[in-house]
Amino acid sequence: MHPAFQGLLTIAIGVSGCVGYFYFSNQFLDKVLFPARGPNAGRNINRANIIRPWLFLFPALAALGLYLAYPVVETLRLSLTDRVPGGGYTWVGLDNYIQMAREPKFWEAMRNNMFWLIIVPAMSTAFGLLVAQLTDRIRWGNIAKSLIFMPMAISFVGASVIWKLVYDTRPAEQDQIGMLNALYLFFGGSDPQTWLTIPFWNSFLLMIVLVWIQTGFAMVILSAALRGIPEETIEAAILDGANPFQIFFKIKVPQIKTTILVVWTTITITVLKVFDIVFAMTNGQWETQVLANYMYDKLFRANDWGVGSASAMVIMLLVAPILVWNVRNARKEME
Repeated sequence: MHPAFQGLLTIAIGVSGCVGYFYFSNQFLDKVLFPARGPNAGRNINRANIIRPWLFLFPALAALGLYLAYPVVETLRLSLTDRVPGGGYTWVGLDNYIQMAREPKFWEAMRNNMFWLIIVPAMSTAFGLLVAQLTDRIRWGNIAKSLIFMPMAISFVGASVIWKLVYDTRPAEQDQIGMLNALYLFFGGSDPQTWLTIPFWNSFLLMIVLVWIQTGFAMVILSAALRGIPEETIEAAILDGANPFQIFFKIKVPQIKTTILVVWTTITITVLKVFDIVFAMTNGQWETQVLANYMYDKLFRANDWGVGSASAMVIMLLVAPILVWNVRNARKEME
């Protein structure tokens, strides 16, 4: 079957299935389960109206249960068990977590993730806010925004390939195609550097890739927030003699503080799950390991499902509080 026809057929079946589900479930509810006739008609209508929203929610709840709740429970189970040679599992309790805590690579991944958490959200949000403010003040601001937002359209692996070329190293006698080495030699450097193998600094070079991608996201959200600030407050500040820096830091930033925090926490969640960039550029070598790549190594390279699942639970525990905080803030905004 041609892929295009297969896609159209899938859409047709999916849409028809949704329409059929909602139509027949409502018919069953109104005609069979709670028929609106007889002495109990009023009570049946009320009961049907109470149940009807759950009919609409059921497909989403079922999908969430199948693709979110079940994997979490199964991962937790795997983290507390160990595979037995020949098939099957045996209960080991917290042994996998203890083994994981004894591995230097795990603590290297935790340390690197903390560095990523400190640097990437702060830089992405700051650059996004700066760009949003500056592009609103120039005539060709929309073109600049489009160019800065463009990396968001590139996959993490694609961005990693681009930046790996920027950090590329060739022998000293050859021309350098890596822009960083070309600049390094132009400004008096002695020999080309293998940037991604230099411990500590290589992690920062990887962070630049994610900052480059996420700055566009932060810029779009914060630009919309800046445009939502009432002009009256800015005009009043100008009349009171405030300079542009005072207007920005004392008038604009406090009014979009909630949006800044939402952008910050959203990027923080992305950082906790970062995998593609590290996998594609260093594969966790040269002290660049992160939690998601550590989990991948344990699950699919070492075939250690117990420790791999334990590391997955650690990532989930780190992400969960931020998600809860984000949801609470969103609810406060809606009230």
